[in-house]
Amino acid sequence: MNYREILDEIEDILEGSAHLDELADNKQDPFKILISTILSARTRDSNTKLATERLFKNHYTPKLIAEEEIEVIEDLIRVSGFYKVKAARVREVSRIILEEYNSQVPKDFEDLINLPGVGTKTANCVLVYAFKIPAIPVDTHVHRIPNRLGWIKTTRPNQTEEELKKIIPKIEWIRLNRVLVRFGQQICLPNHPKCDVCSINTFCAKDFSMEIALRNKKKKLSINLD
Repeated sequence: MNYREILDEIEDILEGSAHLDELADNKQDPFKILISTILSARTRDSNTKLATERLFKNHYTPKLIAEEEIEVIEDLIRVSGFYKVKAARVREVSRIILEEYNSQVPKDFEDLINLPGVGTKTANCVLVYAFKIPAIPVDTHVHRIPNRLGWIKTTRPNQTEEELKKIIPKIEWIRLNRVLVRFGQQICLPNHPKCDVCSINTFCAKDFSMEIALRNKKKKLSINLD
C-alpha cells in the first residue's frame, strides 16, 4: 500500500473538518487564514475558531486590526490563550501586511517567516490552506503520527518536515496536514490512541520511541528545576 492509499484509508474514517480546513473550504481571505494560524499556537482548535470569529466579526482587514487598540484585540482573542503576546503579534503582522504588502498576504515562504510570530509551520499552513501551494506544515500531529507509523524516525519538527518531503509524493503534500491533524484529533490520539477502530492498524509500526524519549527529557528537565 502506498502513501496515497494510506491517506485515503485514513480519510475515509474521519469526521468533520478542522478549523483551517473550514476556512480553506470556504475560500476565506489568506489574511484570515494567516491570523487564525497565529492564534492557533498552543491552544485547542475550538478555541482558535472562537477567537478568529470574534476578532474578524468587525476587524476583517489588516487596516482595521492594525489601527485597533491593543486592549480590544486582547479581549477578543482571550480564549486562544497567551492572548497578550498573540494580540501584539497579530496587530504588528497586520501593520506590516498593510504597509509593506498593500494589504495582500505574500505567497513567498521567506516573506512569510519574516513576519513577527510566523515560523515554519505557520508559513507552510498559509501556503497550503490559503494558496494551495505544496508544503508540509508540521504540527504536533504531523510530527507524532509518521513516527508512530514507522515512516520516519525524527526528534524535531524541522527533521520531520525534511524526512517527509523525501518520502511523500509532492502531489500529496497539500492534504497531508489536513488528514493527519484530524486523524490525530479523532483516532491517533496523543494518549490512548484508538487502535481498535483505526483503518491502518495493520500497517502501523506502533513506534512510540520518539514520544517516550520526549517524555523522559521533560521529566529530567523537571527534576533539574526542582
